[in-house]
Amino acid sequence: MAEQDPEGLAAARPLLTDLYQATMALGYWRAGRARDPAEFELFFRRCPFGGAFALAAGLRDCVRFLRAFRLRDADVQFLASVLPPDTDPAFFEHLRALDCSGVTVRALPEGSLAFPGVPVLQVSGPLLVAQLLETPLLCLVSYASLIATNAARLRLIAGPEKRLMEMGLRRAQGPNGGLTASTYSYLGGFDSSSNILAGQLRGVPVAGTLAHSFVTSFSGTEVPPDPMLAPAAGQGPRVDLAAHVEVWLERVCAHLGLGVQEPHPGERAAFVAYALAFPRAFQGLLDTYSVQRSGLPNFLAVALALGELGYRAVGVRLDSGDLLRQAQEIRGLFRTTAAQFQVPWLELVPIAVSNNIDEEELARLAQMGSEVNVIGIGTSVVTCPRQPSLGCVYKLVSVGGQPRMKLTEDPEKQTLPGSKAAFRLLGSDGSLLLDLLQLAEEPPPQAGQELRVWPRGAQESCTLRPAHVEPLLRLWVQEGQLCEPLPSLAESRAFAQLSLNRLSAAHKRLEQPELYQVALSEKLQALVDRLSARGPP
Repeated sequence: MAEQDPEGLAAARPLLTDLYQATMALGYWRAGRARDPAEFELFFRRCPFGGAFALAAGLRDCVRFLRAFRLRDADVQFLASVLPPDTDPAFFEHLRALDCSGVTVRALPEGSLAFPGVPVLQVSGPLLVAQLLETPLLCLVSYASLIATNAARLRLIAGPEKRLMEMGLRRAQGPNGGLTASTYSYLGGFDSSSNILAGQLRGVPVAGTLAHSFVTSFSGTEVPPDPMLAPAAGQGPRVDLAAHVEVWLERVCAHLGLGVQEPHPGERAAFVAYALAFPRAFQGLLDTYSVQRSGLPNFLAVALALGELGYRAVGVRLDSGDLLRQAQEIRGLFRTTAAQFQVPWLELVPIAVSNNIDEEELARLAQMGSEVNVIGIGTSVVTCPRQPSLGCVYKLVSVGGQPRMKLTEDPEKQTLPGSKAAFRLLGSDGSLLLDLLQLAEEPPPQAGQELRVWPRGAQESCTLRPAHVEPLLRLWVQEGQLCEPLPSLAESRAFAQLSLNRLSAAHKRLEQPELYQVALSEKLQALVDRLSARGPP
């Protein structure tokens, strides 16, 4: 499959699981229950980061994993080495024959709003196989959804106009974590990633320019092997760019009130080298030595020299200091320089910033009057420092058509029994009222019909009359076969933004938001009450 689909290179393997899945599999097989029809639900109990929503993500990875699921001989041999030595060899033959041809998956589309208790995935199939899928599916969904939700929060803070770039690969929890973070930060609303592999395997737009090491590697004594550059239009004589930059440097320094010796010659040589390599995508990193006395004048000299040849610099980047204040100062100097040399395009050169930007600093950079255009975020998006795990769980809800419920000392950890359907109820203005869980056997709710529901955590029922009803869970895999093409990552990203736009401002508040309601149908509530009253056997 990896040969047909480059994303297959990133697919999980069957043994990416916990040992107790294998010990339970042996127990099911020994009890003659391996093929009992069962259903599990994957969900979370609380929204992350103290918020009131999450974005569902990871479905594409789950489907890829299920369709490729097969234990190789080496996998079975390793399981034999960690299970009791007297395990019946017939069990291992059973494992060799396993695949997901009997597995059916219903799920929220990627990019959907997800709320506590509402299944992100429903997995039905033979008990042994469905149990073996628990850990890999949790691994694939939990982190992806956490990253997408974190990215969505950062997008909400930044607003729609700022361009957000994920650049956290070097800070991520390993290569797989880095690839997942780059992928699902894009789904959650970032514009691009520095991660080339995410571009190759997942189609994430990639972006990046240069680091301080490139600048400091030049001393100023280097002679470019070919300093000549042709005009952007392709017509006219080639020009010695390095010499042209020196002419412009004198004019720029005079305008800025600087001595021509103040800008660092090595930095200028680095900018010239980069401009020769990327004349149509020149960007200057300004803070290697001094922004005002070196980085900015060197950038302006190179940018204006390129401008005379018909090229336009694409931006500058700041990576230290007071980013907001410096961006405002730089924008002011861009404007005065543009007026001085009659180059209006210079006023609009984008300003990018980076340097351990968290939610608080992002809010500062996004405020009214900020001159920042592009914001690079690494650690704060890929590590989710406010909450490192979404806490998804995968619980058995039905075996042999009979509901199952976990009764526990902690009421929050009790599960909802039975095979279920989920619906989103909307008001006449399109506002989201609540998500409704009901037994799959119940007729779906109808728009305009009065419903009595039991909000979770409430002591009493309430009635409402939805103007619109939307089913939430779609059938993606039926007995191992894909039922419809999965949306592309870009399509899921667009869907995520549409989903967030439908959520009220009160629910999108990042601090002390209004909690979104999830409710049970009367029949499902009655089943919960009956099984709870029965208690443990």
